Order: sequence, then structure tokens, then C-alpha cells
Amino acid sequence: MSNLDSNTVKRVRKAMVELELPDTIQDLGVPTRKTEAAAAVLGVEPGAIAKTMVYSAGNRYVLVIVAGGYTCQEDQLSRAFGLDGSVLRPEGDLVRAVTGFSIGAVCPLGLVAKLPVAIDGSLKKFEKIYISAGDRQCVFPTTVDQLKQLTAGVVSYAIAKA
Repeated sequence: MSNLDSNTVKRVRKAMVELELPDTIQDLGVPTRKTEAAAAVLGVEPGAIAKTMVYSAGNRYVLVIVAGGYTCQEDQLSRAFGLDGSVLRPEGDLVRAVTGFSIGAVCPLGLVAKLPVAIDGSLKKFEKIYISAGDRQCVFPTTVDQLKQLTAGVVSYAIAKA
């Protein structure tokens, strides 16, 4: 079975069709867990590989999209989302329960529950970015503006650092 035929990739593809987006999902043939590996296959800078992570902020789960090679500024997430409480990184089983995807393959499209989204503003320097399509080896190209529109996300320069 091809990675493009996995249930999670099919769910992302279905979400793309519902949003009237072209199916541009690519199987890289290598896991995208390592930003540098995905960037090398695509021939782009590591920063153009967007990482999608889940956090709990107070009593809410949130989705954070950060440029490859950057780290999330967890202490800024409560303010970015307007939430009170501690910010924690949940275990893999909770990530899967909240998103329907495993860690390393979380896609902002096709989520099993709607989550607030924050997008790292440093991704704006790239004309095109690549984001997981529900499998560690599959990605699709997009832009920050398109992600913002599709997810109702907020763009913040405070949530990540190089």
C-alpha cells in the first residue's frame, strides 16, 4: 500500500476536495520527521518545511504551525491564543485523539476536532511552504495566507524563534 493510500492521507485529501483545493499531496519517499531530509527531497530551505504541533493551553488544545529549524516559544502561546493556564505538550495518544493524526504527521486539514491555530510569521518569507498531509512521508504545498484562510488561524511572530 502506498503512503498516499493511508486513511489519514485520504482524510486530508477529502478535506482538500471539500475546500475546493487541488490535490497536490506528494509522497516524498522519506519520513518528514527530519526537516532537513524533507527539505533536501523538495529542494527547498529547511525553513519552508512547516511543523504542525499540538499543545494544551489551559483547558484547550491548540495547533501551532512553526517553520522548520525553529522552536516553538511555549511561553508565548497563552497570549497568542488569549488563554489562561499552563502550556503543555501532550503525549502521542492525546495528540491522535484530538487531531486524528500521529505526532509528526499532524495536518491542519482533516482534523477530527476544530482547534484554534497559530501560524509562525517567519513562514511568510517563503513563497511556498510544505506541510504534513497526514503521513510522515507525505506533504502538500501551501502559503501562509492560504493556511490562515483555511484554518482561521492567527499569524504571530512571537510563537517561534530560530
